Amino acid sequence: MQGKAILITGGAKRVGAAICRKLHAQGANLLVHYRSSLDAAQQLQNELNQKRPNSVELVQADLLDITLLPDLIEKVVKRFGKLDVLINNASSFFPTPLGSCTLEAWDDLVGSNLKAPLFLSQAVAPYLQQQAGCIVNIVDIHADRPLKNYVIYSSAKGGLVSLTKSLALELAPEIRVNGVSPGPILWPEDGALTNEAARQHIIDRTLLKRTGEPDDIAKTVQFLIADAPYITGQIIAVDGGRSINL
Repeated sequence: MQGKAILITGGAKRVGAAICRKLHAQGANLLVHYRSSLDAAQQLQNELNQKRPNSVELVQADLLDITLLPDLIEKVVKRFGKLDVLINNASSFFPTPLGSCTLEAWDDLVGSNLKAPLFLSQAVAPYLQQQAGCIVNIVDIHADRPLKNYVIYSSAKGGLVSLTKSLALELAPEIRVNGVSPGPILWPEDGALTNEAARQHIIDRTLLKRTGEPDDIAKTVQFLIADAPYITGQIIAVDGGRSINL
């Protein structure tokens, strides 16, 4: 991990920030993308740069506008002279019950969860190839177990699973591509699952009978980057066994 240049989308908050802290502690240099979370991004940057000066840069972009992606990639390569890893973490999440789906919601959810990872991966591939680098996509157990009333989100994450495997095929043998599929780690910020009984029901469906921590995801991402040279095209569920408990 020492000296690797890593681009992570949506890295300012929640699981993204945990991934940043973990990889930075292992010696990585980070370019942290954010869309609107400027304050959180700056706080994270200041925190990490105090530990290792000039090791974290920020870049703002709306990933739904793919015309901005070449500039984003140019900034990271110019700043660190290379790119070793892309982590597609940025994600929109909100309900779209059947009957209320709109084109705007489709563009947002599919755009952030599927379109942006594809076009970012395409843009960084030449740089990753030079470094024998890798891509890690943050998926969701709801790609395989759809969440009721989240039709578009669940479908977009399902597409991201397929994209992960397709990219592994397309970019081999130089670039490895894998995914991490979180289960109940952090409760949503959109107001969903505020009912304690609903949360407990989800916890009860995990084999380990508890929620996970953002660091559980971060550790798995670190493993896929640094300690998994013979793993590609795989999705690792970090969900306490939720995905196998029917």
